[in-house]
Amino acid sequence: MSLEPFHPAVAQWFASAFPAPTPAQVAAWPAIRAGRHVLVSAPTGSGKTLTAFLTALDMLVREGLATPGGLSDETVVVYVSPLKALSNDVQLNLEAPLAGIRQQLVELGFDDVPIRAAVRTGDTPQAERARMRRRPPHILVTTPESLYVMLGSASGRDMLRTARSVIVDEIHAVAGDKRGSHLALSLERLDALAGRRLVRIGLSATQKPIDTVARFLVGATADDAMPDCAIVEVGSDRPRDLVLELPPTPLSAVLSTDQAQQVYQRIAQLAQTHRTTLVFVNTRRMAERAARHLASCWVATTWPRTMAACRARRA
Repeated sequence: MSLEPFHPAVAQWFASAFPAPTPAQVAAWPAIRAGRHVLVSAPTGSGKTLTAFLTALDMLVREGLATPGGLSDETVVVYVSPLKALSNDVQLNLEAPLAGIRQQLVELGFDDVPIRAAVRTGDTPQAERARMRRRPPHILVTTPESLYVMLGSASGRDMLRTARSVIVDEIHAVAGDKRGSHLALSLERLDALAGRRLVRIGLSATQKPIDTVARFLVGATADDAMPDCAIVEVGSDRPRDLVLELPPTPLSAVLSTDQAQQVYQRIAQLAQTHRTTLVFVNTRRMAERAARHLASCWVATTWPRTMAACRARRA
């Protein structure tokens, strides 16, 4: 699927931010645009968040341009994340596309369409909650527990009754436990509150058996036939560059001080040639020791170059 079905402002922002749609996006967007329930299983980094959100953003842009006075102050998309920290990350990740699309609207000569997103969790300050009650966000980012609390309050139900779609991220994290049962009940209550069947979109990097997860997403039982849910599975394997490295001196039963220093120096070299480096150790004490030695290695390798650069500038 190309970007042609999207509004020009949405398509141009996406084209300016990414080289091309990912396989997960190409496969899922037609089903989402058709109003079907969709379960997306794709590797981390495959653009699953925008797979779920871009169609909703496109719909909001078109509606805001077509409606005199712009978008109504009502919640349209409910995004449910199993972790509060992930909810905040998603809200931050939404700011870039929202700002980019608004800029494209201006550059293309369209009216501005301000789309608001907000996070509602147990940590949300009372002042922010009151602000959301007065002016609901178009996209609400929340957790299963906070969704349940909102469904139990009059103000929360007023905000949620206008929802049209719900996105469940990292669905595998809740599908098999009590939180999943609790969330399944909340999703059914959300449908009853809205008076219609909301479009449900599930996202995860790992989902097995995927048919069972699809049933959980749409509320089908094990006795039902294949659930009315489009399943997009693009694989969970990614290319790996795997190398096993050993210290240059022979290993013994106990790592010597010299060998440990060789290991730290090699890790420091790898860290300098990569944007992000994860170092796994067995204990917290070992993590502190590794951090101290790597800091020493970093100073030893970067300080001479820094001093040489300073001398060159003085000269």
